Amino acid sequence: MRSGAKVAVVGGVFAVVAGGVGYGGYNLWNGVTGGDPTVNARSESVPEKRSGPVTPEETTATAKDFLAAWAAGESDKAAQLTNDPVTAGPALLAYKEGAKVSKSVITPGTPVGTKVPFTVRATVSYEGVSKDLSYASELTVVRGTTTGRPLVRWLPAVLHPKLTADATLRTGTAKVASVKAVDRNGVELTKEKYPSLGLIIDTLRQRYGAQAGGTTGVETWIDSGSETVADTTLLVLRKGKPGTIETTLDAGVQAAAEKAVKAYSRAAVAAVEPSTGAIRAVANSPAEGFNTAFQGQQAPGSTMKIVTAAMMMEHGIAGPGDRVECPPSVTWLGTPFQNLDRFEIKNGTLTDAFRRSCNTAFIKAIGPLNEKGIADTALGETARRYFGLGSTWEVGVPTTDGSVPASDGSETAASYIGQGKITMNALNVASLSATVKNSVFHQPYLVAKEYGDREFATAERLPEGIASGLRTMMRAAAAPGGTAAEAMAGVPSPRGAKTGSAEVDGQGTSNSWFTGYSGDLAAAAVVEAGGHGGDAAGPVVARVLKAG
Repeated sequence: MRSGAKVAVVGGVFAVVAGGVGYGGYNLWNGVTGGDPTVNARSESVPEKRSGPVTPEETTATAKDFLAAWAAGESDKAAQLTNDPVTAGPALLAYKEGAKVSKSVITPGTPVGTKVPFTVRATVSYEGVSKDLSYASELTVVRGTTTGRPLVRWLPAVLHPKLTADATLRTGTAKVASVKAVDRNGVELTKEKYPSLGLIIDTLRQRYGAQAGGTTGVETWIDSGSETVADTTLLVLRKGKPGTIETTLDAGVQAAAEKAVKAYSRAAVAAVEPSTGAIRAVANSPAEGFNTAFQGQQAPGSTMKIVTAAMMMEHGIAGPGDRVECPPSVTWLGTPFQNLDRFEIKNGTLTDAFRRSCNTAFIKAIGPLNEKGIADTALGETARRYFGLGSTWEVGVPTTDGSVPASDGSETAASYIGQGKITMNALNVASLSATVKNSVFHQPYLVAKEYGDREFATAERLPEGIASGLRTMMRAAAAPGGTAAEAMAGVPSPRGAKTGSAEVDGQGTSNSWFTGYSGDLAAAAVVEAGGHGGDAAGPVVARVLKAG
């Protein structure tokens, strides 16, 4: 063991404190053996290759040996206890040297099958400053394909749950200046108070930190290894002077959005101001990781009937008061489509079909052989012309634009009810309601266009007849007898809404969608496997609208 290093083993906790020279090395639990008692440093025999499931004893012993070697800073020995030592070795070495970890205390938990949870308290030291970085992770023990030895399945996330294949842990002078993100009223927005904003704040810093005028500090961060993916700050050893980035968010609406999505395991919501396009809130559950509200690509279900109704009015097929058929089922070029529980509306209007979300009415009224000659590209053209879908939205952080591609055959009919090839996210659908409320599309944005010298997408103003017709139908959906009525009860007027449910291959319950507006705020939410739009996504949107 190197001079100056101290090793402590107390109650199953591995701790190595590096002295002036660096890490010391120390083998625990019969050395680094991968949990194989037949292997020792003096034996020249080759143990028989093992097979079958990894045993509980092997899981415990292998995890202990790996965690002990890692805690001791013995990256080569720890790597040999994995099923990919070539990749694991440099990553373990970078943890020690790149992240400047001077001490590690690793505490294994109770194994669950072949998975072993553990906690890490790593002391990071740089330029005379030391702070602790604490987190939890887990490892899985597998059997080596060639040796049969029990080994740790190597994944970067073993070292830290946020590490990916191309990412590394780093400690030093931050690459970009510190920033303080504030809402439209100057209220500071932190990832601790608003968890869904963590990735967004990191992205704003990476993109506009220099422009905001702050200075760099000393930090530990996950370097994504990509210019397009934001780095993630894990620990601040010495603060820089933050520059201020003004966002369009509203702290009150954001707080409501965060609370609303927490009721579900996988949900997303976004809120937009119709008169300007300013984004007032964005929240996801889970809060960390992929920003589904901005970057999701999911079928929007019947919320798409907002665009389909606009297309029908644009081409003279039907208006709010025109009679349309709503049978229990309808066939399009041999493919059957039906309403929920095969309901029907007799002698109803397009508004009746909209407020009750009749699928067959929006398919039958157009028809594959419609005398108006509606092309398979018509829906996409309406979506681009009036709703800005298909354009490039320069929001200020990464987003995925809504897609309404050309279709053929039965996919065309499916697209009219938000299925087929159409993909959207909560921000895209919130913008549909915002456009209806305001009669014109304003591209959603999170920071002013001066940040990054961006150009906003534009669209044509909705003709007044179409705009007023859409508002009539959305008001009806939110009124008694409409599918959105229960969720929108108590939401201030003027208000309008549309429900949706989208079938997903391999998923027993459909995704729940809902969008609506109240006053100068529009919102949309999706709850994965939430069922009917008004049941799950509806209350999320209502809570956000009430906070506006």
